[in-house]
Amino acid sequence: MSTTNFLSYAGWTLLPNLITAWLQSLYYGITIRAGDPKPQPGTPRWLKHRRRIHMTVVLAYLLYTIVEADYELRRAGDFYQDLGLPHSVDEKGIKSRFRKLAAIHHPDKASILGEDLPSDAFFVQLKLAQDTLLNPTKRFAYDRFGPDILRWQHCSSIRDYLLVGLQAAAPMYVGSAIFMVILGVTGYLQWGRFVGLTQSYLQWRYLIFGSLVLLEVHTLTRPYYPPFLNVVLNPVLQKLTLHPPILPFQMLVLARKAALTLFIALSQLGPLFQTSIAGPVTSSSPSFDAQQQQQLLKLEQLAKHNEIEASRLLALDMAPFMGDEAAVKDLRSKVKEWLVQNTIRADPEVRDAVGRAMGRRRMGAPVGARGTR
Repeated sequence: MSTTNFLSYAGWTLLPNLITAWLQSLYYGITIRAGDPKPQPGTPRWLKHRRRIHMTVVLAYLLYTIVEADYELRRAGDFYQDLGLPHSVDEKGIKSRFRKLAAIHHPDKASILGEDLPSDAFFVQLKLAQDTLLNPTKRFAYDRFGPDILRWQHCSSIRDYLLVGLQAAAPMYVGSAIFMVILGVTGYLQWGRFVGLTQSYLQWRYLIFGSLVLLEVHTLTRPYYPPFLNVVLNPVLQKLTLHPPILPFQMLVLARKAALTLFIALSQLGPLFQTSIAGPVTSSSPSFDAQQQQQLLKLEQLAKHNEIEASRLLALDMAPFMGDEAAVKDLRSKVKEWLVQNTIRADPEVRDAVGRAMGRRRMGAPVGARGTR
């Protein structure tokens, strides 16, 4: 996994919550006038704003990750873009285009003219693109697996490329499936179950995962481009945007990225949508009663444990005075005096009340008998 992908996945854990908190503070600073009270954390209004802002942030970050993946693919380019050819070009068109580009970018041409033309590496790239696209077997593999096929030197047939490509993709899918099953068994994937289906553990995550596997298998094993790519996606991109046409391997890269980010995004959005639809949890709901009962039991156990520990420590402190009634009586009086002096009289409210009482008593006394306290 590259550093960019790792930072992107780590961002899903940190950024949405941080940005949501910042945007909520900014929203209150803009919409609430100075001096007016702001919604306090935990109140229904605060929670409603929190959910809406969090949903917006997650959806925006989902769109950003997909756009970022598409930008990386376009920056890397492909052999068709290097030669400036459409995906449906034939052998004659490839040779003709390469001859025109070679006349411009050949290193000998650059040295004769003395112009600042692209380096030898660019001409080598053009030659590699031509050789790959002129070979039907390599062209089939390149369209579906991308530039990775250049490292598969031992492959000579379409079957060889398919076997190597499927073996390269299998660990990712097998590992993802095992990871999802483990999370489901351990209870971390509770949201998203379809109620009413025969298989109670069927979840939308498995549907997304299965759809991605079917898309990849269909794309890799068919001699033609996926109909969705030729009939829908690429025509729309060419007519409405400046985006270049997408190859099957680029579509698979975007589909994997979209599936993973959608998986994470829906995991974060699901509880928010459920809370928004169901409304705030009240004390009469069964889930609230169960949660409260469990928390009260834990609190009761903790209180009992603290009481036992405090009694044990008090018994240890009183051990030196056991059997000596005079010492125990004197200790109690000292503790009582300390409590009165340091807790009761030191309390601001108590001192204020005593001061007011003493003030009222001095009001009716003679001038010489009022004192200073």
